[in-house]
Amino acid sequence: MKNFLKIKLPTLIAITISIVFCLSCKGENETDILKIGLAEEPRTLNVWLASDANSKKILSQIYQPLYMSEPATQKLIPWLAKEHPVYNPETISYTVTLRKAKWSDGTDLTSNDVVFTANIIKDFRVPLYASKWDFVKKVEIIDKQTVRFYLTKPMAIFLTRTLTGPVVQKKEWEKIVQFAKKKEKPLKTLLNHKIEKPVGSGPFVLKEWRKGAYLYLKKNTYFFGQGIIISGFKLGPYLNGIIFKTFGTSDVAILALKKGTIDMFWKGIQPGYLADLQQNSDIRIFFSEKSALYFMGFNLRKPPFNDINLRRAVAAVIDRDFIVSRILQNYGTKLFSIVPLENKFWCCQDVDHYCESHPRDKRILLAYKTLRNAGYTWKISPVNLDGNIVEGKGIKLPNGNPMERFTILTPPADYDPHRAMSGMIIQEWLRDLGIPAYSRPMSFGSLIQTVKAKHNFQAFILGYGKLSLDPDYVRVFFHSKNDKPRGWNMSGYRNSCFDRLADQSKTVIDPNQRKKLLFKMQKMISRDLPYIPLYTPKLIEAVRKGKFTGWVEMQNGIGNIWSFCMVKPDHQTKKSF
Repeated sequence: MKNFLKIKLPTLIAITISIVFCLSCKGENETDILKIGLAEEPRTLNVWLASDANSKKILSQIYQPLYMSEPATQKLIPWLAKEHPVYNPETISYTVTLRKAKWSDGTDLTSNDVVFTANIIKDFRVPLYASKWDFVKKVEIIDKQTVRFYLTKPMAIFLTRTLTGPVVQKKEWEKIVQFAKKKEKPLKTLLNHKIEKPVGSGPFVLKEWRKGAYLYLKKNTYFFGQGIIISGFKLGPYLNGIIFKTFGTSDVAILALKKGTIDMFWKGIQPGYLADLQQNSDIRIFFSEKSALYFMGFNLRKPPFNDINLRRAVAAVIDRDFIVSRILQNYGTKLFSIVPLENKFWCCQDVDHYCESHPRDKRILLAYKTLRNAGYTWKISPVNLDGNIVEGKGIKLPNGNPMERFTILTPPADYDPHRAMSGMIIQEWLRDLGIPAYSRPMSFGSLIQTVKAKHNFQAFILGYGKLSLDPDYVRVFFHSKNDKPRGWNMSGYRNSCFDRLADQSKTVIDPNQRKKLLFKMQKMISRDLPYIPLYTPKLIEAVRKGKFTGWVEMQNGIGNIWSFCMVKPDHQTKKSF
């Protein structure tokens, strides 16, 4: 008994997980079951409600879009659709022909399902999708395999955002929709409906979900892609299923990966784990580019950050080289525009870089001059009479009042150490100027509530870990109409010139013409600094060697639909030789 008690808790957890996995795979060839660790349990299987990352991961294997990005170029290719949409400029309509596909219950997927999906979004104004469908006037059935979308006006995001959403089965959802429409709060009823076994068209379908233990997806034998070649990939799935297990911490998940209890941990790994994992010959590490934006934001609605000179001074003292080399440990890139550098076509690099690669003294000197010229004064100036840099104290606003201490809100270190540490180091850089900055970690939910809902903040550090490749978010993040509680314009940036360009950008179909508008918008944001872009981290992922091969690398990592359609157990690979 005493020896048993000496067993470490993580080992007990790993043993327990192994037993659960073995029991869940009873009756299946376990070597054909991929075991994946998740950071948190999915919150819902209702596709209209699912906004958390882990629910999306599960549902992405079940519900499929008409079009999706292919791995090499990120260009949109037909998926449930058979070919690219045909545009008619006279009627402002797109005609889409569907592949012959089936739902996981064996019934045909038809244009009826596509129209039904569109009507759910439009009738209920489903929050996750409504903005991508507001400009769709109607969707009509041409025949069983053909649908036509009529738009109120040309919209750039129709192809990249509207047609890349999930399609649901009319048979499954029709009674749910009818019931919801009879209720006092139809949308709430729709979103709160509990989906036990979603009917989908993807490579996998739910077999079992034991909450708190595991979620088991089995191979969908009706998957339309089975055996066909798309973008050079002969699609499977070659797996019998996937089991997802939730881990409370990265420590426990990585221990399970090292022990072989799981084959993949579907979450970005912090650089601090790398040295240990790279010494393990059974582990393979993947490094991927992310379409991500991590930034410092300001509240422009009130002092002190309604003053552009103060925002520019903050931008001057931030040393991105330090953040990338010391905090990210060189697993990331510096970011100067709102559009990540990795999104090469849409990223404008001709923006202000604010002291890039300058030494500390030059940064402080430029920030000091910016503030002094704007009327700021100090009790002890950060630049003395000899031009030397000293510790500044007692900064006063142009109106003569002392600058009150302000808070830089960040997520806690156990949620994201990079953002928490960035807040702390920026605090120190600002104090060198005599600016009374205080970095404060806050639970992520409270942080979003404080910043996005209440607008009760001065500054914050947040990020978007998976931005769409379409840069329409530049418009969404900074348009004046989105400066409202829970709106996307968290900083309260208001610029009528920007709004005009933004409104124009969403209706321009030609990519090169739209690019010119987006570049102007990025330059405006770089000049006015409602956000200071900081960095884009590399995505680090780890899998076990020796059991499965075929992972497909693309932007935003190997956890993608292509991988799960292509990954094979090693014994299948050996048979092919």
